[in-house]
Amino acid sequence: MQPVTLKIYQDPAYISEQDFKQLIAEPVKNKYPHLTVEQVMTQNSLEKLIAAAEPVDFFVTWNGQMAFYKDLGFYEDITPLAKKSNFDLGKFDPGALDALRAVSDSGTELYALPYAVQYNALYYNKAIFDKFGVPYPKDGMTWADAIELAKKVTRLDGTTQYYGLDTDDYVRFTFPLSLQAVDGKTNKALVSGEPYKRAFEMAKQIYSIPGLAYQNRGIERFTKNKTVAMLATINLSSQLKQTPDLDWDVVQFPSYPDKPNVYGMYDLHILIPNRNSKHQDDMMRVMEVLFSDEVQTNMVRKSGKVSTLKDAKYKQQYGKDLPELQGKRIDSIFKSVPAPAPQYSRFYPKAAEILRWNYVDYMNNKKDINTALRDAEEAINKHVAGELGK
Repeated sequence: MQPVTLKIYQDPAYISEQDFKQLIAEPVKNKYPHLTVEQVMTQNSLEKLIAAAEPVDFFVTWNGQMAFYKDLGFYEDITPLAKKSNFDLGKFDPGALDALRAVSDSGTELYALPYAVQYNALYYNKAIFDKFGVPYPKDGMTWADAIELAKKVTRLDGTTQYYGLDTDDYVRFTFPLSLQAVDGKTNKALVSGEPYKRAFEMAKQIYSIPGLAYQNRGIERFTKNKTVAMLATINLSSQLKQTPDLDWDVVQFPSYPDKPNVYGMYDLHILIPNRNSKHQDDMMRVMEVLFSDEVQTNMVRKSGKVSTLKDAKYKQQYGKDLPELQGKRIDSIFKSVPAPAPQYSRFYPKAAEILRWNYVDYMNNKKDINTALRDAEEAINKHVAGELGK
């Protein structure tokens, strides 16, 4: 076969240089010597790359961004090519593929494949609980349980303020309820109703604990300052690797009483093949290798990423080669599942940003809940109308 070079463009936040080498470049070259896969780090959006006529074969992003790029002529249903190549789509978590199919107008076309799924967990600093003689968190807690526990370890000790519970973003409360800021079909804001009020008020309960002021620095306060007793957030394996002196462990993410064992909705890191690439069969070969048993096993054992393949063995193998995860309660992470992800709007990224501004104002007591959500809805609808009117 003639030599072929394929280029994968991605923001640096997704696949590290080491992971790219071990999970894509080297295994692809080993199986298909004619293929060279290059990683191109970029801060540019897919829209800008296409406008600049860059030779993009794959683009890496997350599923919440897909609708934003939908009208660029980049997407095509992968399903026929997968059938032609005998690539088994049945090995994926069906909920993950459903979340991606929701992007299409028909709800059936698959424009990308998910190579990793984000998880949510409740990390805790054992030293803080030991210091105050308080029992550690446990699996199966509701948010109310976590808040009551947080009250026991939110204390001022000398000049050091300890924070019982913290998070990194409002979506930790909205995603388990499958809430969208904008309706994926009508492009109307959805943030003024009771579901968003419920989510924001749950967050408010945490930061209303005396001494537990909202600072929007949850991860930093946990990993660097070591003043947070419990942190409800996403996969922190890379950060925790850099903090070997932190005596931490992990339990199941807190849940709503009517949504037991559910954490943030499907948050997928995805590989999108370009329909305009001249190398469709070779792109399928890359995906075949990436989603092979050998590479997926290597990924979950060494990279800290969670596979989207449904076989339970990939969860059982998770983190086995990562020293920082040894002896931790990793099984607790997988006792919850992601909530379904409804169809995203192409206006979601900006809408989420607008909602975040108003969430911060609410948490800092600059706005009451009704004003914050009303202002967010008005601003989102104004933004959408302006974009549609161009």
